[in-house]
Amino acid sequence: MVKTKQITIRGVRVDAVTMSEALNIIEGFIKKEKPRQVITLNAEIIHQAWQDPALKEVIRKAGLVTPDGSGVVWAARKLGTPVPERVTGIDLVQALLPLAAQKGWSLYFYGGKPGVAAEAASRLKALHPGLNITGVSHGYLNEQENNQLLADIKAKKPRILLVALGAPRQEFWIRQHLADLNIPVAIGVGGTLDVLSGQVKRAPAAFQKLKLEWLYRLLKEPRRARRLLALPKFTLAILKTAKK
Repeated sequence: MVKTKQITIRGVRVDAVTMSEALNIIEGFIKKEKPRQVITLNAEIIHQAWQDPALKEVIRKAGLVTPDGSGVVWAARKLGTPVPERVTGIDLVQALLPLAAQKGWSLYFYGGKPGVAAEAASRLKALHPGLNITGVSHGYLNEQENNQLLADIKAKKPRILLVALGAPRQEFWIRQHLADLNIPVAIGVGGTLDVLSGQVKRAPAAFQKLKLEWLYRLLKEPRRARRLLALPKFTLAILKTAKK
């Protein structure tokens, strides 16, 4: 398995990995069959974790923490501990799917609005022949339904669980249930299932190239403005730290 170099940004752990290295690490987790959490970490979550020791501890204990987003890549470089590239949640999932189909790794999708996980599964099975998605569930469950979900996941024993509850709720949910579910790889994927289901369009290539996917999301979803207020605070904090 690839040995990762770890850095910290505002005291929060990040693994300096490429996409290829992340895929190799995940394959190693699956072979070892020891439950591991994968976190794709963006600047907003780093800012939250800096203020929330419980979230910071969840990140510290994860099996793999990828630099998700240009803000993390910029901050790492500014602090003199650069990472090789960004490894976003949606890119990681899209790279994993053909590998899962090829190697026979089963998956389970949990999260999103009713119908989203099922539609994503249907589309992906058509796109990747042989892809084995053993179960799906939306993310709007009561306590009894959540218990039924946990029992279903345990019964179906997927190799990879994708949890789309939004960060950091999905990270806490995975940490709480990871050992009991005994799944080799559980990944918090945010809005990835929305995109893969066709419910939400990913930012056009031009926005991706300019590293402005966050701006595209803001233009499409103005309600995100309050959440994105964390970004200028994060930027100022990094600039202050870099000057010391």
